[in-house]
Amino acid sequence: MPTPSTAYATPARLFHWTMAVLLLATIPVGFLMIQEGLGRSLQNTLFIFHKNVGVLILGLAILRLGYRWARPAPPLPTTLPAWQVRAAGASHAALYGLMIAMPVAGYVRVVAGGFPIEVLDAAGMPPLVPESEALAEAAKTAHHYGAYLITALVGVHVLAALHHGLVRRDGVISRIWPPIRPRRR
Repeated sequence: MPTPSTAYATPARLFHWTMAVLLLATIPVGFLMIQEGLGRSLQNTLFIFHKNVGVLILGLAILRLGYRWARPAPPLPTTLPAWQVRAAGASHAALYGLMIAMPVAGYVRVVAGGFPIEVLDAAGMPPLVPESEALAEAAKTAHHYGAYLITALVGVHVLAALHHGLVRRDGVISRIWPPIRPRRR
């Protein structure tokens, strides 16, 4: 069991698990929505969901980074090998980067392509990029390859968590689980 100094505070836990649910929902939707043979109504619904959850992910990622800057992550257990500490740092940095880059690339692809992002349109937010087929295509390519990268990173993150929780049982998981930090006695 981690000590209070090695466990994440409840806000960090809530950011983590909220983002996890949103990413685990929107990634498969992103792959599904571009499949051939979907009914137009279903495809439209999936696109609307993916675009608007992307906006939410971007907003939460920015807030999460601000919180992380103000309250750095607690130290990892000293029993972890140095390569695992480096791998965790690199994978977390990549995940944070992609939680920003993917929604931005998606936004640019959609807006430059002349399509709506319903939640932003409803809020009266003007487009931040001009309509441009070339810009939309470049952003589409970045979003496409980024989708595979974030999927792989999320997969590695989940596998590492399972390894620490079920195989090593070294307390790494209990630093972030459960989402609401138990009160100290």
